[in-house]
Amino acid sequence: MPLIAAILGVVFLALAVLYGLTPAGSLPGFVPGFEAGSDHVHLTHALVSLIVALVLFALAWFQRARDEF
Repeated sequence: MPLIAAILGVVFLALAVLYGLTPAGSLPGFVPGFEAGSDHVHLTHALVSLIVALVLFALAWFQRARDEF
């Protein structure tokens, strides 16, 4: 379980960086928020993805700590 949470945390962290640095028109088509020709940056999507990543990292940390005892 901790490994899966950590891997998903890395995925959501990468997604947060992608949303924060890439205009909506330049996002890959399979990523939610793609808008053809748009220069808008999805900061809300980036913030939510970052929060999810932090929660997943915390979950991985606490699950690993619990398994050590």
